[in-house]
Amino acid sequence: MIKISTLFAGALTAALALSQPARSADPDPRNWDAVLEEARGQTVYFNAWGGSENINSYIDWAGSALKERYGVNVVHVKLDDTANAVAKVLAEKAAGKNEGGSVDLIWINGENFASMKRQQLLMSPDWTTGLPNWAYVDHENKPTILTDFTIPTDGLESPWGGAKLVFFHDTARTPADNVPQSSADLLKWAKANPGRFSYPQPPDFIGSSFLKQVLSEVIIDKSKLSQPVDDASFAEDVAPLFAYLDQLHPNLWRGGKAYPQNYPDMKQKLADGELDIIFAFNPSEASAGIAAGELPDTVRSFTYAGGTLGNTHFVAIPYNAAAKAGALVLANFLISPEAQARKQDPSIWGDPTVLSMDKLSDEDRAAFDALDLGIATLKPDELGPALDEPHPDWMEHIEGEWVRRYGAAN
Repeated sequence: MIKISTLFAGALTAALALSQPARSADPDPRNWDAVLEEARGQTVYFNAWGGSENINSYIDWAGSALKERYGVNVVHVKLDDTANAVAKVLAEKAAGKNEGGSVDLIWINGENFASMKRQQLLMSPDWTTGLPNWAYVDHENKPTILTDFTIPTDGLESPWGGAKLVFFHDTARTPADNVPQSSADLLKWAKANPGRFSYPQPPDFIGSSFLKQVLSEVIIDKSKLSQPVDDASFAEDVAPLFAYLDQLHPNLWRGGKAYPQNYPDMKQKLADGELDIIFAFNPSEASAGIAAGELPDTVRSFTYAGGTLGNTHFVAIPYNAAAKAGALVLANFLISPEAQARKQDPSIWGDPTVLSMDKLSDEDRAAFDALDLGIATLKPDELGPALDEPHPDWMEHIEGEWVRRYGAAN
């Protein structure tokens, strides 16, 4: 009976496979003229976070450039959570919609990339290194371009920008020689200056990043962070993190009974004098805040001597995207020297480039050299070492444990 059922199931699967129309071949970026020809007239639905006016304006600019130069339309599908776009692609796969999907390009990294790669939701094989502008990417010196939160990218996503955890302080209240140089120093500083530091409540991205920064410094066996969580040893592995937080929380703003909503809220509290030290994942945030009149011009940046978290964010193409050629053209444009220099301008976005200055022409390098990064922006050689992001599995687990322990705060 088991053999008959197995044979029947195999025959049914084979019959269904024969009845499915063959999927068209994915466009090959190594034949770029053919990609451009196929892309003309396509509409690319670019699913990207829509919570920042300056980023939205930048995407609008990129869309206008693609329309004018390549005849490709770009629609920014504004997300409040990238996981929603991932869920949409997964639902389409479950429904058998293997072509003509609703997501053409997605701004992604971390756990969302890990999820899409694991569930085979991304266009393959390797397309990233076939893009013409890949020639400018600094993949040799920026390891986070080839691994996304320890997960090999395998050419399934194209780098778009860099990120580095950076702290800010107002020198009018906190002298530069009194800023912490590690998480251990920060704890000492908070005890000496109660109520002058805090972080957003996880699962806010910035708040969770603070937990990962501390964990990266205090975990006994750092090699474990490159692997998924071991449930059997998780409690022991994170004990130093929560011992640290148990000491820190009574010294936070409002005694740890409430938390800033997000980074903009922290920034406002720094400006209002409620907090003395805040942090962000963009080295240009302080200068941008000063330029916008949101922060006093006495604010400056600092990082830890031993390093802070660094990562790369990417764009990826779902396996069933309707406008794959157009998505390739947009992904390629986003790593052009022109687009990367514009993005690094603090008055526009201030997002660090993924390109190597040594690979650029003199003219393109001059465009980067001419950028005024701002009075509070650290130079690249002042940012200190970049700590690897833990495996995506760690974020989910430590967020859950944080909520279990401290989630009553609001």
